[in-house]
Amino acid sequence: MKNVNEFYLTKAHIDIAQLGQKHFFFFFTSSKTGMAPQYSFSPPVGDGNGNSYMITGEGRITAVRVWDSYWSFIRGIQFRYGYIWSPVAGHVSGEAKEIELFEGEAIVQISGKYSHHLSSVVFTTNRGRSLHAGQPSGYSFNMYPKHPQAELLFISGRFDSGITSLGTHWAIINPSSNPSNKTKGH
Repeated sequence: MKNVNEFYLTKAHIDIAQLGQKHFFFFFTSSKTGMAPQYSFSPPVGDGNGNSYMITGEGRITAVRVWDSYWSFIRGIQFRYGYIWSPVAGHVSGEAKEIELFEGEAIVQISGKYSHHLSSVVFTTNRGRSLHAGQPSGYSFNMYPKHPQAELLFISGRFDSGITSLGTHWAIINPSSNPSNKTKGH
């Protein structure tokens, strides 16, 4: 199993162009109010060929969709933030699998296997539920936040005919300042 090291970032280390202004605002306001931002990053796994992607949105992740090819690899990933679906990273092809999160539920672990492409992925929540997609073959990976109260904020990586790399970004999100995890508005 690949040992995925994580590290904390302070607002001085945040690349505004990479994270986007809305995430910079989250970190800036957190540090301005005296709350230390609790952010960690799990470096990407996979060979990283193809185009870059970043799935991000406002608020908390409320649902996840994954497209896989039978006996093959992960073709695409999509998150819903609040009531709004993000663009798809990768391709909408093959069988779609989906999990809608309950109110207060969050993604706290991503694991799976990879070789040239991400061959399988498992999204696990703080309530013990999970979404499994793909067929497990290749090298194992396991990603989770450093801080026990943190959750998945966004993912980034690369894709060609499928997802070729996946990195995860974790943070403590104040649920009172973000849309709730109600599952209306598909």
